[in-house]
Amino acid sequence: MEIKSAEFMASYTTYKDCPEPVIPEYAFVGRSNVGKSSLINMLMDRKKLAKTSQTPGKTQLINSFFINKKWYLVDLPGYGYAKVAKSTRKDFNKLIKDYVEFRKNLMCLFVLLDSRHKPQQNDLLFMRWLGEKGIPFCMIFTKTDKISSSELNKNLNNYKKEMLKNWEALPEIFVTSSEHKIGRSEILSFIGKINESAVF
Repeated sequence: MEIKSAEFMASYTTYKDCPEPVIPEYAFVGRSNVGKSSLINMLMDRKKLAKTSQTPGKTQLINSFFINKKWYLVDLPGYGYAKVAKSTRKDFNKLIKDYVEFRKNLMCLFVLLDSRHKPQQNDLLFMRWLGEKGIPFCMIFTKTDKISSSELNKNLNNYKKEMLKNWEALPEIFVTSSEHKIGRSEILSFIGKINESAVF
């Protein structure tokens, strides 16, 4: 898929305010500082479409983008290690879960995971919750250029083993590097195929 246009729509405090759910939508979520904004910018081939920051937890709203005038991309708040008050973090989690559970045109949720780390409990619990709710999702491993291929394979295998303790089959897995544009064509092709069969 070629990205011909990528326009910022608006930021929302609840899924109820998002655009009418009449075209396909894809959302990206992950722990704070997982490299979500950098990945979105890489996928869209735009340097500053999603705002990157050295401060974890910078994204605090549902940020919506209109892609190729055919589908929506959504940048969700990070969860986990954001340096914000517990009450605010609780609001983030409710905002994310309400969006994921009730957004009718959400075709797939991309869950970002830092490839440098062992499986994190909050990631595993979140994905288990997605399974319980029947939410279609994929796993995207980020920052693969920061570690060796052997370490990457080891971490991926550890994740797969943990996931298969509760899952009969693994979801789609993508390996990415925003720095080197690894995984871009695979993810965009995946979205393109879903768009072709989407009916509203």
